Amino acid sequence: MTDKNISKVLLLGSGALKIGQAGEFDYSGSQALKALKEEGIQTVLINPNIATVQTSEGIADKVYFQPVEPRFVERIIEKERPDGILLSFGGQTALNCGVELFRSGVLERYGVSVLGTPVQAIIDTEDRELFVRRLDEIGVKTIKSEACEDIGQALQAASKLGYPVIIRAAYALGGLGSGFCNNGEELARLAKEAFSFSPQVLVEKSLKGWKEIEYEVVRDRYDNCITVCNMENFDPLGIHTGESIVVAPSQTLTNSEYHKLRALAIKIIRHIGIVGECNVQYALDPASEDYRVIEVNARLSRSSALASKATGYPLAFVAAKLGLGYGLFELKNSVTKTTSAFFEPALDYVVCKIPRWDLSKFQGVSHQLGSSMKSVGEVMAIGRTFEETLQKGLRMIGQGMHGFVENKEMSVGDICEALKNATDNRIFVLSKAMRRGFSVDQIHGLTKIDRWFLQKLRHIVEIDSRLRQFDHIAELIGFMEPTELLEYLEGPEFSTLLREAKVYGFSDFQIARALGLGEVMGMEEAGLTVRAWREELDICPVVNQIDTLAAEYPAQTNYLYLSYQ
Repeated sequence: MTDKNISKVLLLGSGALKIGQAGEFDYSGSQALKALKEEGIQTVLINPNIATVQTSEGIADKVYFQPVEPRFVERIIEKERPDGILLSFGGQTALNCGVELFRSGVLERYGVSVLGTPVQAIIDTEDRELFVRRLDEIGVKTIKSEACEDIGQALQAASKLGYPVIIRAAYALGGLGSGFCNNGEELARLAKEAFSFSPQVLVEKSLKGWKEIEYEVVRDRYDNCITVCNMENFDPLGIHTGESIVVAPSQTLTNSEYHKLRALAIKIIRHIGIVGECNVQYALDPASEDYRVIEVNARLSRSSALASKATGYPLAFVAAKLGLGYGLFELKNSVTKTTSAFFEPALDYVVCKIPRWDLSKFQGVSHQLGSSMKSVGEVMAIGRTFEETLQKGLRMIGQGMHGFVENKEMSVGDICEALKNATDNRIFVLSKAMRRGFSVDQIHGLTKIDRWFLQKLRHIVEIDSRLRQFDHIAELIGFMEPTELLEYLEGPEFSTLLREAKVYGFSDFQIARALGLGEVMGMEEAGLTVRAWREELDICPVVNQIDTLAAEYPAQTNYLYLSYQ
């Protein structure tokens, strides 16, 4: 049950829009405001972004378009006199501001209660030294590291740990000020940049090449916990999650690995004392079950929005209710309307998050990807297989691509170098390498991308190669009657291949390009021609089956239709 003394709540937004932060937290903030409104609680929002849902009319009772900074927030608290404050729905900006208000005594002076995760738990996860110490208390492994407060300490720590190392800035979002260093010169340069963002940096032993896995975990004040979603980065450790293709649920973990990391995530959230939602990130050794906890975000994160939309579990909405004092067993899932919030989603489909960059718009910027985030957006695709989902997503990123194959030819100078040092075009470099004859083992050696993913990409290339063997169909169109052509297409070899191509995410346009139809007609007409062939051959989504499933599972209707498109 809720705290009856809470009648007005202040929610801190995510601050000004910039690359790597702010916009992606609009989802969590707007969901939290809706949850509070449902409880009849008056809401006050501080967020300077006018182009967000949470600042739209009717979402919050009162909106202040002010910077999310302590001096502005204090004046608003003094004027509005809220009973409670929510810190975990505005990303790193809101957390940092909340911690400062707590330490300066502002919250205590005005009698403002922090709802949800206690401030000390936030500090324990944000201060890298405290974080390591807290996890040591329960025997959870973290990356060997040292917290430093100046460049001299950082150089000493790196010398002790041994190069290569990674620098991480405390209290920073989007990997700001982080990066890999192979020598003292690189470290001094990067440390100077990191200290401009944060008073503390962590120098860690590099685990570049390990898998990166995430778990979204929810806990209520009664110590009930569930894991809502686990995700796996397509790229190994060394590339920021926001820069990587992310797959949910994880595809390459064994049952033992999955449950080991799940149990650890619950152990961590209970020990730290988080109330609401948190994100636990792991590095996992691909050659064993050895692991390290990279970080714990005691807040809604960029991944939380993805997990919510991927699973149909309203993480931010539930987290806001838990912050008011509810238990998981007292809440319904507001999406399904029937299942309890205590119910863990189980996915029978694959979700891919694919980032988008606009680096060409910025002069002098490096296209190389690393531990600091440069992407400006992302898309989410849903399908029955990894191949289908990936190809859908690549068509959606707005860069003129049609999927993993059958795109405009891309110029790559040194393929080995491009594979070794990832850029914003890495996925298309993989396609080019495979078509050039690079084996899965060769590519794995250069990229450390898990062989399972590479085998799936190889499968797409193989289907494309088999389609290309039917390029003589383009010549048949000119002198065969439509009925004769259709009889030819109905042959088991081609019709089976066409069905397989659709199952694994090929668009009609891609198939038309592979068959060379664009050489005898316009590409738009070519795509429509393939579609007409499919309809004649009855290679179509099983619409009746979808309608039946949608009626049976109304909450999953969107996912059902999307997965068959």
